[in-house]
Formats: sequence, structure tokens, C-alpha cells
Amino acid sequence: MYIKERMWLKMQNNEERIEKITKHHLPRWNELPEIDLYLDQVVNYLEKYLGILSSNNDDKIITKTMINNYVKQGIMPAPEKKKYGKTHIAYLMVICILKQVYSIGDIGKLISETTKYFELSKAYNRFCANLEISIKNVFIRKEFPHIDRMTEEQYLLKNVVQAVADKLYVETKFLSEVKEKEETKWKNI
Repeated sequence: MYIKERMWLKMQNNEERIEKITKHHLPRWNELPEIDLYLDQVVNYLEKYLGILSSNNDDKIITKTMINNYVKQGIMPAPEKKKYGKTHIAYLMVICILKQVYSIGDIGKLISETTKYFELSKAYNRFCANLEISIKNVFIRKEFPHIDRMTEEQYLLKNVVQAVADKLYVETKFLSEVKEKEETKWKNI
């Protein structure tokens, strides 16, 4: 009886997690902090907003070392007087989300390509909105709207964020359940 109750509780927790994921709001450009942040504050800010989108609770979403490496690799601009502004936080939000499915080199290329066509604030806001739509749609089994009217750049963005949404769906709906069943099986032995 105890095992069935635990499985039901885990299923309930997973359903609650799915609800939180599908209703999660990423901060838009005008919602990012107005004041510059120090590195520790940036890490805490990113953890707060991106923790729900991480499938593996054991891995850190971001660390100070990771941020320093992204700057050294030229994926994002360097901080100004050890402080990080909206531009830095927007870059880091996108990097942290995309690194779940793309290499850091590919992320740099995708960001560079996108910012050729759109101002950074608009590109960031489109990224957030498209990711939220993709995540919601993948969990309710709905197609992304208006694909036939998208420009090539819009279609690229849709596919970039769709890869993240698809991975999140598989990990949340399937792999977490498989992992729970395996853990229960081993505990019964």
C-alpha cells in the first residue's frame, strides 16, 4: 500500500510541476532588473527564474565560473566594472535555456544571427514569448500557431525554442516517470 501511495504522490507532484512549467513566465526586457547586479546576484536571479525549466535538479543551472567562461568565449559581453545589466541578464537567460539542447558554440551563432535582424530587447522578448508558447503547446499537444505566415527568421526562432520545449516535455512526462519506477523497483528488492 505504501508504494502505491508514494507513486500516486509522485504523480501528483509531477502534475503540479507540469502546471507550474506551463504557466511559468519568463521576465521580459522591461521586467529585468533596472539596476546592475553583481555576479552572485545574477546567479541567484537566474536560478529563481530558470529552476523550474531544469529537468535535472542535481545540476546547477548557472555558476559564476560558467558566466566567466561565456564572457571569455565571446558568447556574451563582458561585465562593466564587475556589474551585469539587462543586456547581460538577457544573454544569460537565453544561454541557460538553450544549453539544455545546443552546444555553447551553436548558441553563440544563434544569438549572433538573431541579433542581426532584431534589436536585442525585441529579440529577447520574442524568445521568451515563443518559448512560453512552445512549452504550453507541447504539454497540451497543440501545434505552434501561424507557422505558414512566419518569416524565415521567425521560423528559425520557433524551431530553436521548440527543441527546448520538446526536451522538457520528454524529460518531465516520460523520463521522470521511468526513473521513479526504476527507483521503486530497486527499493523493493
